[in-house]
This record gives sequence, structure tokens and C-alpha cells, in this order.
Amino acid sequence: MLGAPPVAVRDVRLGRQLRRVLRNALVALGAVTALVIIASAVFAPAIAPHPPDEQNFDLIESAPSAKALFGTDRFGRDVLSRVIFGARISLYVALTSITVSMLVGGALGLSAGYLGGAWDNAVNRVMDVLFSIPGLLLAVGVAAMRGPGVNSAVFAIAIVYTPIFARVMRGPVLAEREKEYVEAVRALGATRLVVAVKHILPNVLSPFVVQGTVALSQAILIEASLSYLGLSAQPPTPSWGNMLNEGRTYLETAPWISVFPGIAIMVTVLAFNLIGDGLRDILDPSAQ
Repeated sequence: MLGAPPVAVRDVRLGRQLRRVLRNALVALGAVTALVIIASAVFAPAIAPHPPDEQNFDLIESAPSAKALFGTDRFGRDVLSRVIFGARISLYVALTSITVSMLVGGALGLSAGYLGGAWDNAVNRVMDVLFSIPGLLLAVGVAAMRGPGVNSAVFAIAIVYTPIFARVMRGPVLAEREKEYVEAVRALGATRLVVAVKHILPNVLSPFVVQGTVALSQAILIEASLSYLGLSAQPPTPSWGNMLNEGRTYLETAPWISVFPGIAIMVTVLAFNLIGDGLRDILDPSAQ
């Protein structure tokens, strides 16, 4: 009869199980939080207690209370309503820009990794140039050249993340194209496009999807930065970044004007980061 595992082994196993349960709980919390934020943005007109631009001059810079749960700003506008509507801008810019950069960067990385040669060198040199500029600085420069606006922020963030997705796609494609099944498909007469899209692409998507989730949270931060600098949504349109900017001069007298948009940014970024960790564990068993 076999004896019980040593105490040290049992402790290690128990520790792994506890970490796995805790990690899964955090991932679930992140997913629920993200769904609540997305639902709030989609149904903002029904959820927000007031229109985002409605002014109440009897409640100017009013502290959080039953009449205004998050307080009011210098124009008497309800901060809670503006935070809810601000989620629309932040999520729209982040989702749209990351989708565009995933499509463009994924296509560039897939074609460069599979075709190789001069095309691979050309794509890599362009990506190297973009990588040499800090992401936020590049986004600010692109948005400033295009002029303030939501679409400028989308374009700027897409430019920042396209080379990242191109690199994330290219590496696995380089390894995958040398495998035997690719040679077999080629021998059967499949075209380059069919081999790349139908056979290689599905096998290299895991790190790409995880990177997309992580980039989404970072894009929210960049959008908030652009908005704070006046390069994204323009007042009176509410966005978390320009709400921070509007409240910075009232931090001593009415801190809630900036605090609640800041909390919204923090919670949203944390939620998407937790989802990214969960996807990494699901799609990459070796990471567990």
C-alpha cells in the first residue's frame, strides 16, 4: 500500500490549487466588471440619472449626496451621469483602434512572416521606426497633426499598436511555416493565401488574442491621456480624460470631479488586464 505524499508535496499542490482558484475568481471578477462597464456605456441614456450636459446652478460643485451620488462639477452637471456617458467615448476609441491595429498589424505580421525576403525586411524596418518612438509620444504627435477629435485619437492609437501586433503575429508564423503539415499542404497545391490564412493563422492566434486584450486596457489609458491633453473628445462631450482635466484645478475644493473619472479608468483597465490574464491561462496551458 502506497503511503501518503510527503507534506512538502501536499503543500505545493495545495498552494497551486489555491492560486488557481484565486486566479479564476479574479478573472471572473474582471469579466463581470467589464460587462457591467460595457452595458453601462451601451445603455447610458437609460441608466444615467441626468443628461450629461444638464446644468443645475443650485448644485454647483456640490459634494456627493443623495441628490448627486458622485457630486457635481463647476457647471452643476452630475458627475455620475458624465462618468457613465464618458465610458462610451473611452470604450469606443479603445475598441475601434485596437480592432484596426489588430487587423492591419496581423495582416502585416502574417504576410511578413510567411513570405519572408524583401517584404519581411521592409515591414520590419518600418516597424523598427515606429518602435523607436515612445507609444504615448507617438500618439500625441499623430493626434496633434490630425487635429483634436475622437477619430484622431482612434487613428493615433491604431498607429501605436499596429507594430506591436505585427511583431506578435510574425514570430509564431516564422516557426509555424517550417512545420511538416505546411509542407504537406503546399505539396497538395494550396496557394500561399490559403496556406497562410486557413492553416497557419488558426495555430498562431492564441498570443495574438491575449495581446489584444492587454492592449485594450492600455488603449483606454492612452485615450484618457489624449483626452486630458485636449486631443480626443472635445468639451462638452464627456470623456474620462477631459473630466480629469476639468477637475484638476478643483482638487482642493471639489476633488470628486476628478476622483470618480480616475476610479473609472483604474477599474476598467484592471478589469481588462484580469481578462487578459485569464485568456493567457486558457490559451496557453504552459502558463498555468
